[in-house]
Amino acid sequence: MQRGVVAVVGRPNVGKSSFFNYLVGEKISIVDDVPGVTRDRIYSRAEWLDREFLLVDTGGLEPESEDNMLKEIRAQAELAIEMADCIILMVDQKVGLQPGDEDIAQILRKSGKPVVVAVNKCDVPGDLPLNFYDFYQLGFDHVHGISAAHALGIGDLLDDVVAYLPEISDEEEEEAIRVAIIGKPNVGKSSLVNKLLGEERAIVSDMPGTTRDATDTPLKNAYGNYILVDTAGMRRKSRINDALERYSTMRAVGAIEKANVCILMIDGTEGISEQDTKIAGLAHNAGKGIIVCVNKWDLPQEDKAFPAEEMRNQIMETLAFMPYAEIIFISAKTGLKINRLFEEINLVYESQRKRIPTGQLNDLIGEAQQMLQAPGYKGRRLRIQYATQVAVEPPTFVFFVNSVDLMHFSYERYLENQIRRAFGFPGTSLRFILRERKKEKRN
Repeated sequence: MQRGVVAVVGRPNVGKSSFFNYLVGEKISIVDDVPGVTRDRIYSRAEWLDREFLLVDTGGLEPESEDNMLKEIRAQAELAIEMADCIILMVDQKVGLQPGDEDIAQILRKSGKPVVVAVNKCDVPGDLPLNFYDFYQLGFDHVHGISAAHALGIGDLLDDVVAYLPEISDEEEEEAIRVAIIGKPNVGKSSLVNKLLGEERAIVSDMPGTTRDATDTPLKNAYGNYILVDTAGMRRKSRINDALERYSTMRAVGAIEKANVCILMIDGTEGISEQDTKIAGLAHNAGKGIIVCVNKWDLPQEDKAFPAEEMRNQIMETLAFMPYAEIIFISAKTGLKINRLFEEINLVYESQRKRIPTGQLNDLIGEAQQMLQAPGYKGRRLRIQYATQVAVEPPTFVFFVNSVDLMHFSYERYLENQIRRAFGFPGTSLRFILRERKKEKRN
């Protein structure tokens, strides 16, 4: 499912990271009184009123600064603004309205994006401080007094934010499958886009990093409707020497979040690498459908890193955390197995959206428990009393059990294998949520 994107921007040290950490429920952003601690944009999924969205924390904006690091922070924040569906402008009630706030407000007005102002550090419940009303001078309709430190006023703020996020019906989602093509630089991502489109739409060069942006290109053919997203190659952090390449990596992360299916491109002359594994992990953690494409398979055998079966085994061993991934050997240059790639995309997308009737699921879980009982612990044994599928993209199942602590990871893997054996789910992860059923107290 596509998620809306919400960017939090503002001057340094106004409380953006504290707000981010509270909303996502964990300390992901570093919080410090030193301005400029948050340098790169930080992403995490957040939820309000059953609406899930991608929350982006940004470094403090100082529009007029000439400091090189602050210039990079500013460019990162501007990219977050460009990606966002709604922007939260964070300001500091304790220091009052500052010229820097007005400068940022001017940038946001030029962006044309919806803006909700969060006046932070209104830490005392009750009437808002008098200087709160000064922030209406920024020219935005929605202004809320909040306290990120004490969780005050955040609900009303988020009510306005989610109202601006795109509503996507099931019918609209099915109109086009969003396919993000991800991988290291120079593995053939742009060449694949051009071959799929049948035209030279993306710039192709032997120089790594030619593609800087994540570009959306619609495609309709006999296999269906698609939106292809060609992303910049993602290098290891130690090799990201210029700010522009760092921004490209962040844009690629955003493309993964908005995709239905991710195609991980691997260079067939090199084999799978540590960086390929990290990129695959981004798509896996985001719950996306995943296809591993081993490219350049048209080359002579002596130019390939391994024979096909050995290459497949190496990929499966290295990506052991996602054994469900589909693997296909292609040539973006000659078009080898390109038609089959469309079939794989459709197959994985169907897996992402597959629903299992509750009755069939519980019959399967009951049989699985009879075939293999869960291991016991201190005289107690796990009992799964009921199971149901609660979501798709990725398929998510809730298990009601007698004790969450009794579910061993090996038995969870066993249940996943039983579900896959019965219902398939190629190319997509499955997520399990455990809930304890409390016994009713008798009077």
